[in-house]
Amino acid sequence: MKPIKCVVWDLDHTLWDGILMEDGVESLRDNILSTVKELDKRGILQSIASKNLHEIAIEKLKSFSVDEYFLYPQINWNAKSASIQYIAKQLNIGLDTIAFIDDQPFELEEVKYNCPNVRCYEVSVLNKLLDLPEMIPPIVTADSKERRNMYIQDIIRKQAEDQFEGPQQEFLETLDMKVRISKVMAEDLPRCEELTIRTHQLNTTGYTYSYEELEAFSVSPNHRLYMVELNDKFGGYGKIGLTLLECSDSVWEIKLLLMSCRVMNRGIGTILITFIKHLARKTGVRLFAEFISNDRNRMMLVTYKFSGFKELSQNGDVIVLEADLTSVPSYPSYAGIEID
Repeated sequence: MKPIKCVVWDLDHTLWDGILMEDGVESLRDNILSTVKELDKRGILQSIASKNLHEIAIEKLKSFSVDEYFLYPQINWNAKSASIQYIAKQLNIGLDTIAFIDDQPFELEEVKYNCPNVRCYEVSVLNKLLDLPEMIPPIVTADSKERRNMYIQDIIRKQAEDQFEGPQQEFLETLDMKVRISKVMAEDLPRCEELTIRTHQLNTTGYTYSYEELEAFSVSPNHRLYMVELNDKFGGYGKIGLTLLECSDSVWEIKLLLMSCRVMNRGIGTILITFIKHLARKTGVRLFAEFISNDRNRMMLVTYKFSGFKELSQNGDVIVLEADLTSVPSYPSYAGIEID
């Protein structure tokens, strides 16, 4: 079972006591505030799907000082399944990583019918919610604890992008992006493990590695493990990329290349591949890459092909590609590159 990435809350008789539009609301339910804060510390995002008047409900959330914890809250009269689908799209996460909590059996059944991959919970689960295995991430890193704030920065970036008139390249130029590529150090290993567990969409193979495996790769003479960190004028994205190379005297193979979905359309995959190609050409080796398709990562195959990789063979689900190293492009002008 995949860990939960986002908990979507109902409001009336769920997050708080009472019905806002009938009785008024005087307080949150017992222990709700501590539960919301603990989920946030674990790096689990939260949102709302509630049938209420938006402005009134938001003001009530502000009065309880909890409004800041909920991203893309859907407070309207739409079907809750539609609200959850919208939230998933905005967060760019799968429906199978969303939990929905409601006190009404009808609403839970409506979501189960229209979004069968969403995990639905009756409000009676609240007393044991934090103890459920799916609510306990395997790893909690510094990046995890800042996940909500990073998504809030992403909302501001998205607003700036929507308002920008011009080609994507020109918008990227305005961001003042700084990309840092460095060898993985011991302090990076928990985040590396977390990335392999959580990242499915911008992931070339879907391989998952344990802390111990990654630690061994980081000191192995036959492997190279690099991490990518990104900042721009709006703030830090954190450590958002990872690649693992298997190296011999004449051939290097990219066993894993992944990026957080929060950097989609930022060209980070292309930048990392360019870095690897420069390194391989300088070393005088051939460069191969593995690709294993899933239902969400086709963009990474397109990234490889756009970067000059040609398909050599396919064995079952595994596609092997080779890079053309006769001419390696320079880094894009919209990002400053720091190599450690």
